Parts: sequence; C-alpha cells; structure tokens
Amino acid sequence: MAPRFFCENCGEEVPRNAAKCPRCGRFFASVRCPACGFAGAEYLFKGGCPVCGYSSSGSWDKAPVKLPPLKKSGPLPLWVYIVTLFALILVCGALYLSFR
Repeated sequence: MAPRFFCENCGEEVPRNAAKCPRCGRFFASVRCPACGFAGAEYLFKGGCPVCGYSSSGSWDKAPVKLPPLKKSGPLPLWVYIVTLFALILVCGALYLSFR
C-alpha cells in the first residue's frame, strides 16, 4: 500500500508531492511521522519513518487525520517586515494629510 499524506491544518488527504493543501491553502515545509512526530524532508521517509520505522509494515492506512501542530520555525521573512513598514508609512502619511 502506498503512503498517504494529510494536511495537519485541516486533515484533508493531499497528493504526495503537493506544495500546498488544496482545501485550506497551507504550504508544506516538511513531512511528519504520525507515530513519533519526527519531521523532515520527504526523501527521508521513502522507506518509512527514519526514527521509528512507521509504515514499514504497511500501516499507512491507520495514519491519524488530525495531528498536533508543528513547532513554529522562527521569525517571519524579511519581506513581511518591509511590507508592514511601508503600509504603516502610507497610513501615517494619509492621516497626516487628512488632518492638515
């Protein structure tokens, strides 16, 4: 039986090479084992989970649909801060001009 992949955000089954969930739009950065929680690149899971061996006996059919969320990976990308700063400057400028 081929492995099955699920979106951890909404539980939708997704294609193996999907970059994002077709239902909720969440982007995927890694694959996570439903048994032990190990997360890593898809190529690490070719023969099952590299940590606990999950799926080596065809146990993918028993994979839970809802998984606990992954830990946050760190700060937001720089472009988010730049866009936010630009929007703040525009709003402040508009307020300044409207009260002059």
